[in-house]
Order: sequence, then C-alpha cells, then structure tokens
Amino acid sequence: MSASCPKAALGSDTTSHRRMTMTNIGISGLAAYVPPYRVKLDEWCEWTDQQWSKISAVVGHSFRMRGHEHSVYTMAATAVLRLIDQYDIDPDSVRFLGLGTESSLDNSAGAVIVKGMVDAALEKRGKPALSRACEVPEFKHACLGGVYAMKSAIRALAFDGRGSKAIVVCADIAEYQRGSSGEPTQGAGAIAMLLEEDPKLATVDLINSGSASDYRIMDFRKPMLRFCGQDRSESHQVQDFPVFNGKYSTTCYIDETLHALADMYRRRGIDPAAHLQSVKHLFMHRPYRRMPENGFSVAWFWALANSDSDGEARLREYAALAEMDGDALVAELRADHTIASLASAEHLNDDAMPLTMALVRLFRRMPDFADTVESKLALGSEGMSDLGNLYTAALPAWMASGFEEALRDDIDLTGQEILTLGYGSGDAAEVIPMYVAPGWREATRKMRFTEALEQPIDITRDQYEALHDGRRALGLPASNGGEFFIADVGRKTDHKFQDIGIEYYKYRA
Repeated sequence: MSASCPKAALGSDTTSHRRMTMTNIGISGLAAYVPPYRVKLDEWCEWTDQQWSKISAVVGHSFRMRGHEHSVYTMAATAVLRLIDQYDIDPDSVRFLGLGTESSLDNSAGAVIVKGMVDAALEKRGKPALSRACEVPEFKHACLGGVYAMKSAIRALAFDGRGSKAIVVCADIAEYQRGSSGEPTQGAGAIAMLLEEDPKLATVDLINSGSASDYRIMDFRKPMLRFCGQDRSESHQVQDFPVFNGKYSTTCYIDETLHALADMYRRRGIDPAAHLQSVKHLFMHRPYRRMPENGFSVAWFWALANSDSDGEARLREYAALAEMDGDALVAELRADHTIASLASAEHLNDDAMPLTMALVRLFRRMPDFADTVESKLALGSEGMSDLGNLYTAALPAWMASGFEEALRDDIDLTGQEILTLGYGSGDAAEVIPMYVAPGWREATRKMRFTEALEQPIDITRDQYEALHDGRRALGLPASNGGEFFIADVGRKTDHKFQDIGIEYYKYRA
C-alpha cells in the first residue's frame, strides 16, 4: 500500500496559474431523486437482532428501497427531468447526457433509455426534446462511474462541445443479501448534475486532479452469472446482490485513495500535510458513515509521513500516545504493499497496514480527531445518514447535502477549495479539487435536495422482506407522483417480434 510522494517546497503550488489558463468548466446544479420507501435502521435492528448503537454510529439512520415500479433508468430519468425543471435548462442546449451506474439491466443501451423517457415527458409538456445531436454514453466502474462520466463531460465541453451544456446522472440500486454484513448499507437513488462553462456552483479542476487504478480480483464484483434464471413475472425487480469481501474491500478503498492523493500531490508539487490541513471541507465516496472517516484518517497519517514540514514528528506523537513503535509506523506508511496478494480465502482478513489501522481505532479517541477529520467531513454528513448507500450517486449526494447545509447555516464557501474523492471497487480512485463559484448560493437554492427526501413511506418488516426478495409487498402504498415508472416488461420471444426483458416506461405527473 505504497503511495510515495516526492518532496516539494511549500508555496510552490502553481494551481492558480494553471487553472486560469483553462476553460472555466464545472457544476452549475444538482437535482435528486430517491424512492419513498424507507427502512429505519433502528427497526431493522429489532428485526435482525442487531445492536442499534453500533449500526447508528457506523452506518447511519435509514436507507431507501426501490419499489416494484422502479429501476435504475426510471430513477435516473426522474432526476434529469427535475434538473431541467429546477434550473430552467433549454433541452436543445444539452449535447452530452452521461449515465454513471453499476446497476444497468441492459448490456447494449444505457443513457439513451434515460434520454427517451425525458424526451417523451418534455414532448407531453409541449417543450423541445434534448438535442438530437446529444451524446449518450454510459460509464461503468463500480461506484466511480459517475465521476468518470463527469470527467468525460468536462472534456467534451472543453473541446467539441464548446458552448453547450452537459448533464451527468449517477443512479444506482445498492442491494445485499439478507443476513450479510452489507445488508444495513443498502440504498437506491439518483443525482443529476448540470455542467457548463462559467459554472454557478463550482469549477472542477481536472488539470490538478489525481488518479489511480489497480486490478484487485475479488473485493467487490457483480458477475453476470448471478442474473441467470431470474423470474420477473411476480415483480419487475431483478436482484443484484454483489459478490464482496468486506474487510478486503475496505483495504482496497484506502489504498486506492492514497495512490490518487499521491498522484495529485505530484502534479501540484505541494506538501501533502500542509494541504490537507488547509482544506476545510471534503466529500468522499460514502458507502456508510464510518468508511470516509477511516479512509481520511489513514490519508492524514500518510500525509504526515510524506510531509516536508514537521509532519513526521506529529505522526510520532500519535504513535507515542498509542504506545506503538514510531519507526515501524512511519516505515509502514512509506512502504510498498501489494494489496492483490491478499485476494485469497486465507488472507482476505489480513491487514496490509496493521499498525496504521490500529492507530485509526485509537485516533478516534484523541483530541486531534475532531479537528483533523470530523470537522472536515462534517458538512452535509448528517443529511446523508438517512440516505443509505447510493454507489455512484453517493459522492454527488453528499455534495448536495453539504451545499444545502452551508446555505442554511450561512457558511460562506465562496472561493474555497473543496476536495472530492471518488472510488470504485475493482479498483480505481479519483481525487478532484473543486473551487466554489460566487453564485453558489443561488444554484444551491434550486437543488431541493432536502425536499427530495421528504414524505418517506416507512415500510414494515414483511414489506421489506418481500421487496428485498423480489416479491409483491402487500399493502405497499403507491409511490409519489412526479416520477417515471415501469409500466410493463416484455416477454415475447417469437421470430416475428421480440421484447423479452425490455422495460416499458410511463411518467406519473
């Protein structure tokens, strides 16, 4: 787990100059859709005999489930239509519509399905459709697909799409087998984002971002074999339970984040510890509450070990408080670790960095934890505790929650660097600096993120188990209006006409 960073003199950052020479492109708006069906985790703990105190501290308060009529495409289309409405977007100006997801039900089409639904709804309103010249790619890399879609959209706007607008929608359904460690970390929803030149919310600085990737075999996968033989006659749902290995997945997440950070610091030529200390707000991929806290704690230790200033001395102070060998800790954080070597039944639960992970657990009780980690991850965090895991949509959802909290609490973000860290199992990570635009308040007022989470429908244990198992849930109230839904699923396979598995959609006003 090595992510060495060459030493650089403090104050040598050329970010501002390089950023000014680029086309000013970024995010102007965000819009959300989550299904109304909510599972309260305190009730789930009673159903499953789990400890609520632990679940609330590690995971959150609740998560959302899709209904019989929902799919990744219906959620994505609803979020896109809301974005168009809330930001008064001229549909004909949109020349790029990217879908980031790991919950696709079609191995051929993707974003064009979303475009078709949105076009049909716009036509019924007497409005123009999205541009016929609109690109419609789908991006898949676990939870990182949405970030890759955003990067591609920005590149398009910088070159052949100059002067147009782009929409990226991140949509996913996170499902885990009942009884598995992942069960309380489920969720469903979509976040759409508007990208353009002279952004109203935040400029995205791709030139000074960092990337990392490495094949990890089995930390989190979705082999197509799982789909074989599934019957959709009773419910429209297809079960999509991943093959995953929890502790190994956490190791992969942390390692890839460190390598992406190291790449960013190499590009920018700045001191890691000084930079992390200067950044006030971070948004990270968030499968559950504790993961970004642990991930950023390790990133902080790594930054101290690779700092030009007094970082190493501070790290040794932590080691002394934890009564561990400071030399061994520093060496571990600077060493090269081959994570894929742990990808076997015998080693999946081994720690690649045992001293570091032991320090993480003790660090939570040290005074520095609140200032160094909690405060930087606090913005929007509480709002995310009632959302669950949204896979590709988790990062932009946290951003939306954070901007709304800043607006509500009168926290001035103008001009600040906000660091975003995206991650996708398999594994890859992206660390992207964003700079908050002067017009962020007006753009945030149009988000309606909190509004999108209102009027939840709390479901019973029987309804939860039925929905989870792909059966009809008795007594389940109808979903709210203003969304797309699955009206039917094709079943014909004869030589004259075939539509087996193809979903037909309608819009419920």
